[in-house]
Amino acid sequence: QEKSSRLSAALFGEDCEISHDQLYELLKYAALGKCHNATQPSWCRIYHQSHLAGVVVIVLHEMSQLHFYKFYLQFKHLRRVFRHRFTLTPSTNFLASLYGEGANLKPQNTAQGLTSTSSECIPKSSDLQCDPIIRKYGEKKRGLTSYTLTLEEQKKNDYPIKGSPGCKGYIYTECDQQRTDSSPLFGLDCEMCLTAKGNEVTRVSLVDAQGQCLLNELVKPESTVVNYRTRFSGITKKMLLPVKTRLPDIQTRLKKMLPHDAVLVGHSLNADLQALEMIHPSVIDTSLLFARNEGRRFKLKFLAKAVLGKEIQCEQKLGHDPAEDARAALELAQFFIEQGPAKVAELNLEMLLTTEKLAEVSQNKAAFQPQECRVQKQLNEPPHLSKPCFLDCLQVTGQKPLLLGGQDLDFSGLRQSNLSTSNKQILQRALEDVPLSTFSIIQFSLGPEYIASHLLAGLCEKVRSKLTDMLTIYAGPFEESFCLKSVKKEFGRCGPIQSLTVVTETYQPYVCIQYEVLEAAQLAVESLNGAEVAGSCIKVQRPVTAAVLDCDVLIKELELDVENEGVIYVAGLKKSLTEMDLQEEFSQLKDLETLFLPKDLQSGKQRNCCFLKFQKSQSAVDALEVIKGWTVKGSKLRSRHALASGHLWRWIWQMNHSNGKQGGNILYEKMEQLSDSEQDLRKKVKKLDQHIKKLYRSLQNNTLCVVLFPGVN
Repeated sequence: QEKSSRLSAALFGEDCEISHDQLYELLKYAALGKCHNATQPSWCRIYHQSHLAGVVVIVLHEMSQLHFYKFYLQFKHLRRVFRHRFTLTPSTNFLASLYGEGANLKPQNTAQGLTSTSSECIPKSSDLQCDPIIRKYGEKKRGLTSYTLTLEEQKKNDYPIKGSPGCKGYIYTECDQQRTDSSPLFGLDCEMCLTAKGNEVTRVSLVDAQGQCLLNELVKPESTVVNYRTRFSGITKKMLLPVKTRLPDIQTRLKKMLPHDAVLVGHSLNADLQALEMIHPSVIDTSLLFARNEGRRFKLKFLAKAVLGKEIQCEQKLGHDPAEDARAALELAQFFIEQGPAKVAELNLEMLLTTEKLAEVSQNKAAFQPQECRVQKQLNEPPHLSKPCFLDCLQVTGQKPLLLGGQDLDFSGLRQSNLSTSNKQILQRALEDVPLSTFSIIQFSLGPEYIASHLLAGLCEKVRSKLTDMLTIYAGPFEESFCLKSVKKEFGRCGPIQSLTVVTETYQPYVCIQYEVLEAAQLAVESLNGAEVAGSCIKVQRPVTAAVLDCDVLIKELELDVENEGVIYVAGLKKSLTEMDLQEEFSQLKDLETLFLPKDLQSGKQRNCCFLKFQKSQSAVDALEVIKGWTVKGSKLRSRHALASGHLWRWIWQMNHSNGKQGGNILYEKMEQLSDSEQDLRKKVKKLDQHIKKLYRSLQNNTLCVVLFPGVN
């Protein structure tokens, strides 16, 4: 059974803030694995990285943590699906720091040695023994039968096998004659399009050992075409309209054309045979023949240039030419057989690939510089090859990262696409192109009209005002001579109090209490409304303002947030209790994973509450029942489900302690200006959430998906 990749991040509580360097560590290891000195991130762990299907980074430009919590209810999909959430420190050059530009990287192949002469590039005989080609085949020349795939190799590499359950209905070529080293070689290549059924053949090419094209035929798929993949296949709707040839016709023709001892040659030939729905017992796969370490494979385009000196799959052409690809694969196999493994190993293909890719990266970076900068650099600096970022390293391994969206930045080597397009167009391109790339950066944007400073300031004030109202409760009425100290003590058992004032404008006195955490205010409403406090039966409620009309909905959604799954809030702790004391006290609770004891971010003093995280959601529910009526060091505990995860708790504290007080007239003007555009902004955010949902659902299993809000938090 295939193992699933997963991310484990033990960050909880105040440790939920990460730097761009830490994010870079995560993305680099996810993209490269152990190649190119990529190591597990220091702050989290990716399990089964080699099974990752790809990495997708979604960037929501002009948006910050402020937008996420202002429009929390609109981000319905985002908050329900993405389990891990962290605060990201601001960066002056956001995307450049994301992919590692200027980072102190240590690539496996440094500039020294890459600029050496060709004779120095030839590996020593001692190095040849470590070459994967020599380890696989030895140094001596062999006949072609030594390079055909065994039955086990075919099974391992997903070749259609006779009698296999997955190959029911496949056509067998019946080429059962014993192969010899003089058996005829045939190059085969197909182009496919995506249909409702999956990959279906649209063009087939077969060439003989002399390079003569025996078959080059268009094929009409049986199912409706979903994507012609024209950029790669060269096939268009117009080309297929007059075509009458179907797959069974091609199967019959191939079966007649192939001699009984034919050996088929192709590059990743398993995909072609699967699409043809044909079984052939004897194959040479050039993607496996030119062996590499760690299961990686050279691309056909690179091998044709490095080994044969031929340019194929040129960008000027529309799509690949299957006859050209079939001929290239055939000639590569012939070269390998005629020259032998030792000569092929001496080509030092890994070094050639690295040199070619890094030179290409260097040229791309130079092309982005203004002309006068390039001239000045040439005059003042000796020539050198810049150290690659990890996206450069991806290209060295033959992968092509993808950049879609509206930030015109120096992304050397990335496939950029229509930089100033709408979010809808970006989504459509992403749905088509992301499956073809192992690392993608997709950028959506709110638009410049939503980033004016007065709008952001007004938005910030609205969020701060709403948070203040949600953290505030009114309690009363009390007797004229009530004891304020006992009221403070009773309400303090729900959590840390930021301020407490007596309201005297009413017929009987009330108390206004502002808490530091959402859970404390909610606990006070739930546990003390209707209770007897300081000799009076009191009512406890939040202030009735427009901002808190949806408070109950918001509280419910926060409880259901995946990040709060298995987390409970416990209040009423004595401040003298240390973290070690609490660990010991709560150790009897089943499946307790970790404990977070909040502290004042200015004074460093601990608060009278904590958060407990459990391995299972049910264990958290059970713990709430156990803690009911529990006393620790003579103090009665109160508890409930958590509402604010660590990063939100920290952010609320910062919002409450920032200097947001402004003159009434100025604030009123900002609110007026904001109210005109807020409805549009709410709709735009909801649409962005739907875009993320569509893109997320289109991703393959085992894809790491990261959504970034790069605005200053």
